[in-house]
Amino acid sequence: MNVQLNIVLVEPQIPQNTGNIARTCAVTGARLHLIEPLGFTVTDKHLKRAGLDYWDKLDITYYANLEEFFSKNKNGAYFYFTTKGRHIHSDVSYPQEKSVYLVFGREDKGLDETLLYHHPNECVRIPMRNTLRSLNLSNPVAIATYEVLRQWDYPNLSGEGNLTKYDWGDALEFDTDS
Repeated sequence: MNVQLNIVLVEPQIPQNTGNIARTCAVTGARLHLIEPLGFTVTDKHLKRAGLDYWDKLDITYYANLEEFFSKNKNGAYFYFTTKGRHIHSDVSYPQEKSVYLVFGREDKGLDETLLYHHPNECVRIPMRNTLRSLNLSNPVAIATYEVLRQWDYPNLSGEGNLTKYDWGDALEFDTDS
């Protein structure tokens, strides 16, 4: 399987959000696409601090605008994350036979409604209370990324960790039936 998970940020405004998202992309192997104009410079100290030392682990591409992004990424399955979506993100089947693009809008405006209107079946929503505006951008990116990877059975990701001071083989097993 040579498909790729892609995270697309359209005009992100807050460097800390983009830094956190970059870190999520680095640890999961997802490609990051940034659509300009950005609300910060890529040398911003807050962006770098949030992404820690993961910048060299990223597959990142910059685009002047959304039209350039679409012209260079024609094949794939696109899913537009929006509070206006009619489909729940975890009810969607993310195809394994082609690259998947998860598209997120800017923090203060979201995605353009014309784009959403022309792709009603690809607009997805993470359930939340209707009385509140939205989640912080880095949270839905993480939720969506891991939902796709869960459906794909976490390809190339480790499902087990190791202790630094101990060996799991020496640990006492807990009886979960009592």
